[in-house]
Amino acid sequence: MLEKDELLKLENQLCFAVYSANLSFNQKYRKLLQPLGLTYSQYLVMLVLWEKKQATVSDIGKRLFLESSTLTPMLKRLEGLGFIARKRSAQDERQVIITLTQTGADLKALAENIPEKIQCESEYTLQTILDIKHQLNDLRDRLIK
Repeated sequence: MLEKDELLKLENQLCFAVYSANLSFNQKYRKLLQPLGLTYSQYLVMLVLWEKKQATVSDIGKRLFLESSTLTPMLKRLEGLGFIARKRSAQDERQVIITLTQTGADLKALAENIPEKIQCESEYTLQTILDIKHQLNDLRDRLIK
């Protein structure tokens, strides 16, 4: 068990381990996504759309834990790049529906090897990565409560 003074050391902070791992992820993903013309955040949006083909802004926000005020400028940029189209819902004009364009759908083929490259860089087995992901998702869910 750690002493109280030890608990406040930077190297003993789970939040710092997650934060610094996130910085490392961003550096790796920046290199991998540069040829696709995507930022990491834009890549996450594209992952949602490659899975669903279309979604509302609020649905994307829920999946990515982002507010629409953060998401909207990113979506406008993706639209400017020709990867998505935005339109108002005919049933509810307050909702904006995001749809993949053909260019956006075609981009998926260029991104398919990214998870494998991250796995290789980590030198973890796929099972270990899935275990870590499960633990982090569980941690997130517990902290959201």
